[in-house]
Amino acid sequence: MRADADRARITRLLDELGKHSSSGDRVYLAGGTSAVLVGWREFTQDVDLRIESANDEPLLRAISELKERLDVNVELASPLDFLPAPPGWQERSPFERRHGALDAYHLDFSLQALAKLERGFERDLADIDAMIERRLTSPAAIRATFTAVAEALYRFPAVDQRELQAAVQALGRTGA
Repeated sequence: MRADADRARITRLLDELGKHSSSGDRVYLAGGTSAVLVGWREFTQDVDLRIESANDEPLLRAISELKERLDVNVELASPLDFLPAPPGWQERSPFERRHGALDAYHLDFSLQALAKLERGFERDLADIDAMIERRLTSPAAIRATFTAVAEALYRFPAVDQRELQAAVQALGRTGA
């Protein structure tokens, strides 16, 4: 079991990845990683990220080594592994900062919130509240994201579209 990742550990991982990156490489941060860097959580168990690179092999090799050396769990996971990609998600993904040649972004917070709403765990709902309180997204933006992906949800059979739609419609009426 590796140590939890706090802001310093996440930043060090990204800085080290930046040394193995080429111009144009991007990582999209998600889940607890965004929560820690934005500031509503102190730590996360896994650094969740999505790599976009013309040649991701150097980054993948670096992750394999860095997770051991830095004692941090890294998951190549994002909401785009569980939900369809809504149009414009990259443009709505806020820039976090540059780490060497690597540009890091927080994955579109409305899409992150939709994925958390689909999963529905207590911590996920608290994360949605934190995103809304910090104005990183809104119930209206989450509803718009759902509308944008609804027709393609059949490609993700684990998602119960009716349950997700009901949860989305309830946003702003109860807690999240």
